[in-house]
Amino acid sequence: MARLSSINTNNRRKDIAQKHAARREKLKEIISNKDLPLEDRIQATVKLSEMPRNGSKIRFRNRCEVSGRPRAFYRKFRMSRIALRELGSLGLIPGLTKSSW
Repeated sequence: MARLSSINTNNRRKDIAQKHAARREKLKEIISNKDLPLEDRIQATVKLSEMPRNGSKIRFRNRCEVSGRPRAFYRKFRMSRIALRELGSLGLIPGLTKSSW
């Protein structure tokens, strides 16, 4: 099990990113629009840099829903390889069978 503080920090970052996503997207559109004057694009760049860093979606990690493990994460199942193997062996994941030979 991952440290609870790491999981909480990651959840907080995810919430902040969702909250600021629309505003960040608008500012990025202004910055990338070459038809606008340079002053407006620079102001948008400054505003974007003043926003919280944790508001960026790149700042949070995919973590296992079961254990909170940040590595070996399977997006399709939203869990780590260890939890996937455990629950798959118990038959708790529909459509997943553990192969043995």
